[in-house]
Amino acid sequence: MEIAAKTFELEEPQLRVGQQVGSYQILSLLGSGGMGVVYKARDIRLKRFVAIKVLPADQISDPERRRRFIQEARAASALNHPNIITIYEIGREQDTDFIAMEYVNGKTLDQRIPRKGMKLNEALKVAIQTADALAKAHSAGIIHRDLKPTNVMVTDEGQVKVLDFGLAKLTEVESDEGGTRTTQLETEEGTIVGTVSYMSPEQAECKKVDARSDTTPFGMPR
Repeated sequence: MEIAAKTFELEEPQLRVGQQVGSYQILSLLGSGGMGVVYKARDIRLKRFVAIKVLPADQISDPERRRRFIQEARAASALNHPNIITIYEIGREQDTDFIAMEYVNGKTLDQRIPRKGMKLNEALKVAIQTADALAKAHSAGIIHRDLKPTNVMVTDEGQVKVLDFGLAKLTEVESDEGGTRTTQLETEEGTIVGTVSYMSPEQAECKKVDARSDTTPFGMPR
């Protein structure tokens, strides 16, 4: 599951092979990027493979990074869709926050796109599945805000998985006996977040964003 953008080798992995994190045994390092470090692990209770994501070591003490990390888990776990990565659990082990998610055999979209571009029918299959995933997120009040080829995985069978909701603008609607309570989880006012090359104009200008910011063509820089 190569789900990290611009993967690179860590000088010293944060988690060791054989180490147990919660109920998960670490098997190998999958990749690293700006938003996290991902490992392949085995769920010793349910006897299945999972992916474990932790914050990079230099970001563990950053409260904003930790908030976004937790927000990623909350946003993705609120969605149940075949084209959105499934979150199993969020936990904390010896001062290390982790997200346990489904393990997917595949490559990121940027790794799937040939040098001369994808064939039209292949591109349409990816685009349709990605659009379905976004429609589900938007119907739940979630705007991804960092959709790009490295945040879209494609399995060998052609199934798409949208990843990394760490920068999502989330409106979480909860029902209780007193009615409905809505919680806004947004970025601090005046802060621009995302990947510059793939931002919508309104996002780059720090203006209010909505679902349209996710649905501009994500396969090419803005």
